[in-house]
Amino acid sequence: MPIFSHIAQAIIEQAEAKAREMGLSAIIAILDDGGHLKAFHRMDGAVLGSIDIAIRKARTAVLFQCNSEDVWDYLKPGAPAPHLELSNDGLAPYAGGMALKCPTGGLAGALGVSGGTIEQDAQIAKAGFAAFEATLR
Repeated sequence: MPIFSHIAQAIIEQAEAKAREMGLSAIIAILDDGGHLKAFHRMDGAVLGSIDIAIRKARTAVLFQCNSEDVWDYLKPGAPAPHLELSNDGLAPYAGGMALKCPTGGLAGALGVSGGTIEQDAQIAKAGFAAFEATLR
C-alpha cells in the first residue's frame, strides 16, 4: 500500500494536534517506502535543526523497517555494529521515527518527528501512527 497524499495529511494533522496539546512546535516528516519525502510539515516556531532530525528518524525507520529507537541495540557501544549511525548519510537511532507497516506486513513508509524531548517526539509520532492505522480499517 503506498502512502497516498490524503493519508500523509491525516498523519500530519493528528501528529500536529498532539504536539499542540503538549504545547510543542514540531517537525513532522513522512517518507514513502523508498525513503523519499512524501510530506513535510514544520509547525510555526519549530527549531530549524529539527528538520534534519525528523527526516533522519523517518529514514532510519524505513531502512530498517522498524521504529528508529530499535536500531540503537545494534550500534550502541559494545553492540554488533558500533557506529552504524554513520551509514546511509546518517541515522537517528532514537525514538520519534515509526515504520508504517500494512496489515500484510509490507512497508508503506515511515514518519519522523522532532521538536521536543525524545519521549515527547515518540508520543507525537504515536499519535500520527494512530491516524495511519485508522486508514487501514
